[in-house]
Amino acid sequence: MPGTPKELDLERYIVDYLTSQPIITIGGEVLSDMEYRQINNTEYDRELCLIKSEVVEFIKATQPDEYMKFVANAGSEEAALKSLFSRLDSEVSKYGTLAVFKDRNGLSAGYGCNFRMVYFKPASSKNAEHDALYIQNRLSVVRQFKYSTKANDKDLAIDLAIFVNGLPVATIELKNALTGQTHENAIKQYMQDRKTIGEKALEFKRILVHFACGTEQVFMTTKLDGEKTRFFPFNRYFENKVPSGIKDDTKAVRTEYLWNDVLRKDSLLDLIQNYILVQENEEKRYDKNSGTVKTEKSTAMIFPRYHQRRAVSRLLEDQKVKGAGHRYLIEHSAGSGKSNTITWLAFRLSNFFQHYTDEKPIYDSVFVVTDRLALNSQIARNIRQFQLTPGEVEYITDSEDGKGKKTAQDLKKAIEDHKKIIVTNIQKFPSIAEAVQHYPDRNYAVIIDEAHSSQSGNMARQMRKAMSLDEAAEFDRQAEADFDEDKLLNDAIEKEISRTGIKSNVSYFAFTATPKAKTIELFCEREYGSKEPFDVYSMKQAIDEGFILDVLKNYMSFRRYYKLMTAKGVVDSEYEKKKTIRLLSSYVDLQDAAIEKKSRIMIEHFASQTVNEINGEARAMLVTRSRLHAVKYKQRFDEIMQEMHLPYKALVAFSGTVTDETGQEYTEKSMNSLDGNVSIPDAFKLPKYRILIVAMKYQTGFDEPNLHTMFVDKKLGDTSTVQTLSRLNRTRKGKSSTMVLDFVNDPDLIQEDFQKYYGKNYVLEEDETDPNTLYDLQSELYHYDVFDKEDVKEFAKYYFLDNDVDKQKVNKVLDRVCDKAIEALDEDGLDVFRKRCRRFSNLYNFLSQILTFQDKDLAQLAPFCLALFKKMPYRKQNLPYEVLDETELDSYKIKYMGMQNIALSDGDAALKGQTAGHDKPGGEDELDFLSNIVKMLNETYGLELTEEDKVELSKMRQRVVDDPELMSYFNKDNAQAMAAQKEREQQRLREQQQSEKDRKKQLIQQIWRMFYEDVSKDLKDLSMNDIQVAYNRANYIYSNKKELSYITREALVSLLISDES
Repeated sequence: MPGTPKELDLERYIVDYLTSQPIITIGGEVLSDMEYRQINNTEYDRELCLIKSEVVEFIKATQPDEYMKFVANAGSEEAALKSLFSRLDSEVSKYGTLAVFKDRNGLSAGYGCNFRMVYFKPASSKNAEHDALYIQNRLSVVRQFKYSTKANDKDLAIDLAIFVNGLPVATIELKNALTGQTHENAIKQYMQDRKTIGEKALEFKRILVHFACGTEQVFMTTKLDGEKTRFFPFNRYFENKVPSGIKDDTKAVRTEYLWNDVLRKDSLLDLIQNYILVQENEEKRYDKNSGTVKTEKSTAMIFPRYHQRRAVSRLLEDQKVKGAGHRYLIEHSAGSGKSNTITWLAFRLSNFFQHYTDEKPIYDSVFVVTDRLALNSQIARNIRQFQLTPGEVEYITDSEDGKGKKTAQDLKKAIEDHKKIIVTNIQKFPSIAEAVQHYPDRNYAVIIDEAHSSQSGNMARQMRKAMSLDEAAEFDRQAEADFDEDKLLNDAIEKEISRTGIKSNVSYFAFTATPKAKTIELFCEREYGSKEPFDVYSMKQAIDEGFILDVLKNYMSFRRYYKLMTAKGVVDSEYEKKKTIRLLSSYVDLQDAAIEKKSRIMIEHFASQTVNEINGEARAMLVTRSRLHAVKYKQRFDEIMQEMHLPYKALVAFSGTVTDETGQEYTEKSMNSLDGNVSIPDAFKLPKYRILIVAMKYQTGFDEPNLHTMFVDKKLGDTSTVQTLSRLNRTRKGKSSTMVLDFVNDPDLIQEDFQKYYGKNYVLEEDETDPNTLYDLQSELYHYDVFDKEDVKEFAKYYFLDNDVDKQKVNKVLDRVCDKAIEALDEDGLDVFRKRCRRFSNLYNFLSQILTFQDKDLAQLAPFCLALFKKMPYRKQNLPYEVLDETELDSYKIKYMGMQNIALSDGDAALKGQTAGHDKPGGEDELDFLSNIVKMLNETYGLELTEEDKVELSKMRQRVVDDPELMSYFNKDNAQAMAAQKEREQQRLREQQQSEKDRKKQLIQQIWRMFYEDVSKDLKDLSMNDIQVAYNRANYIYSNKKELSYITREALVSLLISDES
């Protein structure tokens, strides 16, 4: 009949397609049997949740001898089948359908018999019988799947159900946009009408996946849980709208890939065998009952999202064609489920045969290399889910608590023992490079996470050298047999050359969300005139699909204004202008006035707005520009938060020890005073810690879903912009937005950085790094006329030969060249020459990872230039610190520039490779009088300053609260709290206006009340600042050190005023 199709028409169309596709054997033979058969819904047994006839026919066809034995032992077929169905129902109810399918021992059916419930596709032709068994798997589809055992719900039906050997594995609720219904209606139907309580068929882990399928989009879930059910998009592109530049291959409806591809026999059984997994998750959460952070365990069934399956499938298909020795870059955004994708790829590559008739898999070992301990642990847990043969996976990773350490020897042994998968971190990679060189006849797959990191380039180069087919030991044997020095040198250089470039026995699979041009050049293979990632799941798609949040939506920017003045009595002197400006700018931002004002803005914002986000559990992070800044912020935050009587504190995170201008030393441990071995990430989950102050720590790889607000007081750029701000983008229930308060960066530059990684990144062929650049640099270096080819050759003679005594002679050559350079070049020329040497070395090292150079001169010159760069004296960049004593901060102001939603546009980003560049002498700087430099800074940053902006800390606190422009963005619903806060500030101001003498007396009296010890005589001659310090110490001792409640007066005074206390 004419007209548009209805839902039943779509249902019929899908079933007709599935049941009309012939089975094709692994050898390519087309059989008369179809992949699917349609089964009437009346054959489904609602009590047992299976189709009896399909179960029996599968077992009879694949295990006839065991079935005959089974019936004989049971005494009758009726008794045998009763036991079979009972045992099958029991095992599925207890462990789930996936576990029954994957049980290597088979289902214990009773009467001493076991049955396999599925036969997966064999990886190779080594077992022809297994191929025949695979063909016998019975896939069936049921229309109007009536599943309910409840009397009132007997007619409830899901449009389609898919069965494998009689067991249900998937359901599909279909909707047709032409009837006014979409996938959203199907989702609603699953959530509201498919009650799971008391419905055996819908229990978790029985049916593996449920699809909500419209004609435009597909969503899926592995667990029905009423209104709590979470459906995930399963679309080829966002909303299945084909991006521009990609050919639309749709034949009928946009979602046809679900039945044309995903549900086809080979694909569905591949999903069950190699993708779907029951994942044991661990997450640390604050437990209100115990008041501690506990590890919560949960179970989830993981079904791959479309892009995850697509990436792994495409990689494997390409490997079938090309084999080992290739490189792939997978550009998958945060929120893409990268750790699962890496798990699936590693597992598949570990037993992947390029050709069905091959005798062994392509790869002898698969390395999974990450730069984060937490991700190592996560991937390791995932891989354990697939580990079929005990001992085939080795984890060369340190435990998260730091107690379990693995060494390079453990790594070496894993390689020697032929482990199939070896999980490790980048830090241990040099050990891999050293160990694998002893097995040059093996093939290796290297999966790298976060391939943009600086270490992965050097690591990849070491791997190519070590995994080359030329054996280092072979060279040693030849060296012993041949004493011709020139020949030895040439051989050594040739060996070095042969170790670089692309290797036929090593493949790289690099994952990153933010690929730089170098990453693309290194891990992409040119195709159609450009190098671009092999597979892309962009930041845009991750945001659009709701897997990460858009961190640029609520972006608040501030600008600082200040005025400096020269100190009285200072003689105006000349200083290097650029260095002085940089130094004075840093000086301003370290001043108490700057720290004070920004701290108050941040804390006011947190207390009035952030604290209420994410159901009252929101956290904030302050990113500082240095460890000293972090220390000063921590000190000021503590004071202000205590002053405001806030019920929470701040934590600080930085490495090592920081010394301030007074010589006082600080560590994160001493400043945080955490109990026992509580880590900062764990403490940050406690209610009493809500803000984390960081300096070069936790800006990457730190995943805290409760992180809502970021205060930025550090210059960002390129990937650091994306990685730092992306700490906010993790999703969780109750979190619908984020907030950024940026005191440093230009929003336009932030937009530019994010735009670069919003879509796909690529490098056009004409923009790739030109190898001829090396020859240009080579010629330029020789034209300095401070070394010649004989110098380089002599250096190489000692450098390349494996003789520890002669190696020391490289210093003789380098010293001679350095002396000549110092004599021939002026200071600026020497500085540029040194930098050009480094540039040549870096460029050669980079290009040698992509190309195999046959030029021995280049191979000799590269290490020579690197050694020369290290050996030559460099110009020290001494900063004129004396200007800090000659200037004072007069005024300081923070101006709120407004809040905006920084929008990003669709599109891909073209990146450019490296060039020879231009190096300038580092010391090139004009001189100017300090008064002129200060005037220039004041004219630039002193606009709009008034008397109110004079630096007087006693007034600054009140100005922050009284400034309507700064306060305008705070939560308007918090008026009562703001008024109370303002009243507290006014009261505090009145207290500060008391005379110094009265204030001293008041503090001393308060100390007396704490300890009932008269310390007035000991403290009365101290300055106000020192008495304040003594009071703070007394208050801390009184509040936190109860064991010191009865301390003697002498001991108390010592603690209060001693520099060492």
